[in-house]
Amino acid sequence: MSFSEFGEIDYELISRDWEVLKASAQKRCANEQEMEVVRRAFDFANDAHRNVRRRSGEPYMLHPIAVAQIVVDDIGLGYKSISAALLHDVVEDTDYTVEDIRVRFGDKIASLVDGLTKIKNVLDTEQKTKGTDISQQSLQAENFKRILLTLNDDVRVVLIKLADRLHNCRTIEHMPEHKRDKILSETMFIFIPLAHRLGLYSIKTELENIWLQYKEPDAYADIKAKIDRGIEEKGREMAEFVVPIEAALEKAGFHFEIKKRIKTPYSVWQKMQTKGVSFEEVYDLYAIRIIFETDPNSPESERDQCYHIFSIITGIYRYMPNRLRDWVKHPKSNGYEALHCTLLSNSGVWVEVQIRTRRMDDIAEKGIAAHWIYKQHGIMGEGDYEMDAWLDRIKDILVNPDVNALELLDIIHNDLISTDIYVFTPRGEQRSLPKGSTALDFAYAIHTEVGNKAIAAKVNQKLVKLSEELHTGDKVEIITVEDGKPQPEWLKFLQTHRARTIVTDYFKAQRKQTVEYGRTTLETAIQELGYEADEATLQRLDAAYGMGTREELYYAIGIGQITLDNLPDILKRSSGSKRSWIRRVFRSENKEEKSGETFIIGSTDPDAPHFAIATCCNPIPGDAVVGIKAPDGTITVHKKTCAVADRIAARHGDWVVVPKWLEQAEDSSFLVRISLRGLDRVGMLNEITRRVSLVMGVNMRRLNLAAEDGLFEGYIDLYVNSKDILDKMIKKLASIEGIENVSRSEL
Repeated sequence: MSFSEFGEIDYELISRDWEVLKASAQKRCANEQEMEVVRRAFDFANDAHRNVRRRSGEPYMLHPIAVAQIVVDDIGLGYKSISAALLHDVVEDTDYTVEDIRVRFGDKIASLVDGLTKIKNVLDTEQKTKGTDISQQSLQAENFKRILLTLNDDVRVVLIKLADRLHNCRTIEHMPEHKRDKILSETMFIFIPLAHRLGLYSIKTELENIWLQYKEPDAYADIKAKIDRGIEEKGREMAEFVVPIEAALEKAGFHFEIKKRIKTPYSVWQKMQTKGVSFEEVYDLYAIRIIFETDPNSPESERDQCYHIFSIITGIYRYMPNRLRDWVKHPKSNGYEALHCTLLSNSGVWVEVQIRTRRMDDIAEKGIAAHWIYKQHGIMGEGDYEMDAWLDRIKDILVNPDVNALELLDIIHNDLISTDIYVFTPRGEQRSLPKGSTALDFAYAIHTEVGNKAIAAKVNQKLVKLSEELHTGDKVEIITVEDGKPQPEWLKFLQTHRARTIVTDYFKAQRKQTVEYGRTTLETAIQELGYEADEATLQRLDAAYGMGTREELYYAIGIGQITLDNLPDILKRSSGSKRSWIRRVFRSENKEEKSGETFIIGSTDPDAPHFAIATCCNPIPGDAVVGIKAPDGTITVHKKTCAVADRIAARHGDWVVVPKWLEQAEDSSFLVRISLRGLDRVGMLNEITRRVSLVMGVNMRRLNLAAEDGLFEGYIDLYVNSKDILDKMIKKLASIEGIENVSRSEL
């Protein structure tokens, strides 16, 4: 922030944005008295932030106005939340106190502002204690615990904070790069999943797109350009696709509206990454949403009316059975309800169709705020009960005194990103579990003693191990023995927080011995690999495994939660090899920028800090990267889109630094993997290897290709010295006749 006298243009900008907000707020206020509170909040905040500017040079007041606009338009909250959004930075950035807010605006608005101020005090303040021991609890993690604890008090604090984060991301180009990376990592690790779980679809998708725009700008620009071209080319086809649907629904007596939608750049990119497909292979690029008004006089239930519409539209177009998603019968845990199907248009384009009632659409777009409104009016769908159940589960975790901030951050993150599956007991009772849950998770979901005494399971009448992953529709029976007891290796595959807590508590009595066993196991493994188990090495391992304390690291090894399978790679990558070339420079003379050091990767300066290439994402020269600087000075270089880097940055925001690639020497090589898929033919393997070895002169480490029924797929591991070489290699391979898809994938 900076200070300078406002001019006429500044006051015009504030007045313009306030008029837009005022129009939106008036629609949400029940009467003139409520609107008057909003006006007073604006006047008070506007006076408090007078002559204060943001980094962009704009009046600071534009920020709280924008946050309030998101609160009313995207979340649908009322006058108290709008007022709190306008006032949310006053206590932090001016001489006014929460008590001043309380006197002028009452207890509830003061409480909301106080909650937001407490969040901001830690979230926007980097740790001052550089070089402190890595085992010190991260202020970042403590802060996220504080954010989530407000769910127990007033979830509106979290909702306003999400609006605040969205506007900060909208204006993130004005931030120095190291702060930008920190904010984006926090956003991906916590705020995006939180927006998803609270049902705030529009906020979630916008945050995702901003994340991709800055983490992978080239990919974002390429996908967005293709989407824009697709809209231009397919617009007419989409219009024609809707015509017979409209006619059929009108004939059936439905009152409805149809909205057209196209996948966002992030959702396309994510599908390309996770499925290993090209842009052209993303089937559900285009979608329409049918939103209908339920008929209270109809003998059909809300769910049956959705199925009725489904039967009508699938009578017009052929649908893809394996793409049918029934979230009406089994809502998502964030309350989302809809029926999704994918239809084939007359022009041969697959179109996703989403069928929702007006209530379902309100909850899908406005999330928990709409959930409250319908609940107050006694209108509850299946999804509303799922939302309540999730909030209760989160509150149980938050109030657990045995969970520290770092553990809580991981627990909540895993809960936020999980989706649910539905399985059945032998008697046909349905149980909901997070996706990825095992038979043992199911056992503990039934009863603690069932889990403790379990030795095996039957899934769909087939005998399986307790580690067997379950899927929606499975019928599960647990086999127990009287003298059964928890085993340490269970922690390697248990997924649910409840089950892991029960097993961990069981072993707490033996914790001291377990920690000692883990310590000796680790030190022995380090020494056997020819390294010293000194403090510098152990600190690097703390960072690599993401543990909060050294004892946690030893304990996780002792119980088998960490297997040390990747220990050789971690030690090799972090040792003083030829890749230890790095030099520190300052980005500018601006005092505010000096905390954002840039590290040039490629310097041979003997005084340079130690650095290592992250084995989790294996960046190569030319990749957009972020650095994580541990307290011992070691810098680990990750790809900007690396989930591990996001996790560490969310826990230790002050470790984020800005590395830049320097042109590498030709003898510096980096291992990458290329995945291939296509039509098998005689000579295909020879042509692939010829392009790699002879045409490109690249050294292959491993080739794994398999053919079946005329198709082949597999991967090649090879060494390259830059992303430019890799991109040329992918283009060369893609030009081979019969190859359908070539892409870089994770090792």
